[in-house]
Amino acid sequence: MSINLIFKLAAIGILITILCQVLKHSGREEHAFLVSLAGLILALSWLVPYIYDLFRSIQTMFGL
Repeated sequence: MSINLIFKLAAIGILITILCQVLKHSGREEHAFLVSLAGLILALSWLVPYIYDLFRSIQTMFGL
C-alpha cells in the first residue's frame, strides 16, 4: 500500500465534507446525503482490493 492512497482518501474526505456543508447550508440536505454516499462508495472502491489482499494473505498464513 502506498502513501498515495492515504493522501487520496484524505483529499476525498476533505472535499466531501466541504461539499456537504455547502449543500446543507443552502438547504439541500438530500443532495448532501447523496454526495456523502458517493464519497463513501468511491473510498470503498479504492480500499476493497487492499482488504481482499489482506484476507488472502491471512488465509495463506494460517493455511485455511
